[in-house]
Amino acid sequence: MAEMGSKGVTAGKIASNVQKKLTRAQEKVLQKLGKADETKDEQFEQCVQNFNKQLTEGTRLQKDLRTYLTSVKAMHEASKKLNECLQEVYEPDWPGRDEANKIAENNDLLWMDYHQKLVDQALLTMDTYLGQFPDIKSRIAKRGRKLVDYDSARHHYESLQTAKKKDEAKIAKAEEELIKAQKVFEEMNVDLQEELPSLWNSRVGFYVNTFQSIAGLEENFHKEMSKLNQNLNDVLVSLEKQHGSNTFTVKAQPRKKSKLFSRLRRKKNSDNAPAKGNKSPSPPDGSPAATPEIRVNHEPEPAGGATPGATLPKSPSQPAEASEVAGGTQPAAGAQEPGETAASEAASSSLPAVVVETFPATVNGTVEGGSGAGRLDLPPGFMFKVQAQHDYTATDTDELQLKAGDVVLVIPFQNPEEQDEGWLMGVKESDWNQHKELEKCRGVFPENFTERVP
Repeated sequence: MAEMGSKGVTAGKIASNVQKKLTRAQEKVLQKLGKADETKDEQFEQCVQNFNKQLTEGTRLQKDLRTYLTSVKAMHEASKKLNECLQEVYEPDWPGRDEANKIAENNDLLWMDYHQKLVDQALLTMDTYLGQFPDIKSRIAKRGRKLVDYDSARHHYESLQTAKKKDEAKIAKAEEELIKAQKVFEEMNVDLQEELPSLWNSRVGFYVNTFQSIAGLEENFHKEMSKLNQNLNDVLVSLEKQHGSNTFTVKAQPRKKSKLFSRLRRKKNSDNAPAKGNKSPSPPDGSPAATPEIRVNHEPEPAGGATPGATLPKSPSQPAEASEVAGGTQPAAGAQEPGETAASEAASSSLPAVVVETFPATVNGTVEGGSGAGRLDLPPGFMFKVQAQHDYTATDTDELQLKAGDVVLVIPFQNPEEQDEGWLMGVKESDWNQHKELEKCRGVFPENFTERVP
């Protein structure tokens, strides 16, 4: 019986709710059509507008705050990985390793503390602030429904009173329903009239506290982070001082054709390899090279067999291999063995005359010998000397490995098109003095790592 009674109550309540919805819908239609007046409260409507605006602003602030926290978390992870990279590359024997590791640990802790305080003092406060809006929004909607019920009961009571045939019992019942609907509406209305203005005014204090907390936390975070960064900078400065000055700040200009140049040079060397017996000689190791520096020009032989200028001298102390023909297209005649003189003279009669201009050899900017005899201890095509001011680590097989103080003899590129801007071709003086082999010793190097010397 109790179960049936419960079902009966539930069914009755459902029917009552359905009837209320129908009555409210009918009342709204009549109000829109202008056939029924509507109770207006402009002051309350303004409060509702303020409430909706406040809710929109608070929701946006919450969203942006969550985005900010996500960014802080991402920066934390990026900073952590960066410090881990520093710890991996920082070698054990470098000074300040333990201090650098400690700085990295404190950096990680600082990021974690900053993120957690933002959550506690900003995000949770934001969530609490917005947590009161759903309930008030629901009560505003319910107040609207009760207002429609009140207007409907009022209109029903008025229609019964103005009817031609009055039914006192119905009028009494309608009056009772009107009083009940008015009481329910006014109770909700009074509560909201007090809460909505108070809630609207509270936004100022909330915004002030929230942004003050964020600003204060961020300020303290950056102060502490600045101290850690300064400590890390001091460690790196100490490392730099113990591993040479300015070593870590100078950078070579990038080479765009380094690999291509290597391939071209290897191909060129293989294609132009001289035949056996025509290899260009170099001065013997340890012997004074008394051969003067020469410049060879091809000129057509004038009529009568006269040769303008001095002809190529034949001297035991000056092997014919030491001369180089301009352009590299005509190799110099090698030293002739006895028995080959006649053949050589016959062959040379068909060649143009060679004009040789003799200059004193220059060594370290000074002229060796006063009679034109000098020291041929510089590579062919030598232009000037430079001295490395900084260490340079070669990154390709055709580059020179330099240490600060190395002297480099600069020579021209075999193919000027292969030269990159900011790069020179040369051979280290120590390698040249030891090997006298240009092909094995020469290479390119960044010009801004060196300084020209006399």
